[in-house]
Amino acid sequence: MKKTKIMATIGPASKDKIILEDMISNGMNVARLNMKYSSIEFCKDIIYKIRNIDKELKTTTSILLDLRGPDITIGKILNDQAELKENDKIRIYMDPILGDSTKFSVSYKGLINDVKTNTIIKLNEGLVELRVIEKGIDYLICEVVRGGIIYSDKSINVIDTKLNIPFITDEDKEVLKFATEENIDYISLSFVSSAEDVLEVNDLLIDYGNDHTSIITKIETKNALEELDEIIKISDGIIVARGDLGVEIPLERIPSVQKTIINKCHLKSKISIVATEMLSSMENNIIPTRAEVSDIANAVCDGVDAVMLSGETTIGKYPVGTVIMMNKIIESSEEDINYYELLDKAMRTEKEDITGEVAYSVVECASRLKAIAIVTPTMTGYTAKKISRFRPNCPIIALTPDYNTAHILGLYYGIYPVIIDETKSFDMILKLSKSAVLRKLKYESKDKIIITGGYPFKEVKHTNFMKIEEL
Repeated sequence: MKKTKIMATIGPASKDKIILEDMISNGMNVARLNMKYSSIEFCKDIIYKIRNIDKELKTTTSILLDLRGPDITIGKILNDQAELKENDKIRIYMDPILGDSTKFSVSYKGLINDVKTNTIIKLNEGLVELRVIEKGIDYLICEVVRGGIIYSDKSINVIDTKLNIPFITDEDKEVLKFATEENIDYISLSFVSSAEDVLEVNDLLIDYGNDHTSIITKIETKNALEELDEIIKISDGIIVARGDLGVEIPLERIPSVQKTIINKCHLKSKISIVATEMLSSMENNIIPTRAEVSDIANAVCDGVDAVMLSGETTIGKYPVGTVIMMNKIIESSEEDINYYELLDKAMRTEKEDITGEVAYSVVECASRLKAIAIVTPTMTGYTAKKISRFRPNCPIIALTPDYNTAHILGLYYGIYPVIIDETKSFDMILKLSKSAVLRKLKYESKDKIIITGGYPFKEVKHTNFMKIEEL
């Protein structure tokens, strides 16, 4: 059983129930709905299907909504695309027009006020580059520095420029209300530029009475990278969004930035997720490239909580095959993780905390005894998260009677939640622990499991026991 989780984006290629069921059965732990391309009605349908599948399969698939955020996009272009040639002049209009190879409009009217002469504007994920050379009344005149194809409704990146666009749009507010009504597990924030952006969303969730949904912040702008430590502190997790980030900073910096973010999240007990082009060749091919396999393996060996699939499962030809392949790569790569190094690093930064000390001992013991699983009964998920931080080399089975706790734990490294009926008996917990392991894992006679938690249940606020059981 793999420990690194798979987050897959749901779209036209994966919307059918049978495909969703196959993806969940083959390793998808988190379903992502990208609100840039998804309607509320589409999301309702997918959520309904996933929750029914979970009941049938007795799984706990987490759901994440990705907010669109303050995204600036190109307006409608004739035939939906146009070619811009190097050294040509092109006009960018603030009001809607039908674009072509000489002009196009943008979704943000204030762009003309925010940019200066010589500001660089990048299109088509950085492949096309413009330089502002003049301002008109309601348009910018730009020189094409690097030519290429541009498309309708695609995002643009304005480099080294503070945009005065509100972080939370009216559309995002509606999505946050929807997330509250549907009890969504995670939301991810797009185009964050400061810690204040994250706090603004947190305040809105409080206003909506939402104390369940966790916040995952995407690092995809240069400004966010500069405030990384503060953003990590107030987020539940971070997505290394390598696509837009690779437009804002030099591409050659991406690998080191990725490693830095994973490490900082691990030390701060926050979720880390790597995204963009993990298996992009599998949108059209059944076999990935060797470079993609190596890319995933590196992230896994660094101890990332999850890897994310985007176009591969939204518009790709092989959504189920891609999840199967990702699962295989993760399982193989996890054999090469330096678990002791990750354990030692986490321990050196662990605060003096009873649960933390017991969790460390449990993980170290599991390693020495070659335990096949760690089982923890939990109400809030706190103990399971602590154990996850120490990156054990075996899965963590989290037994909980709380639906919300089970679905939040689904994104954490190594944790597999199992929903149980509430019980106050220690003997019953031991029985349920063994039963969950026998149901979830392959085992042999005399294999060992470690059971840990707090007892008496609901009366203690920390983990205080560890029991080794032989199957």
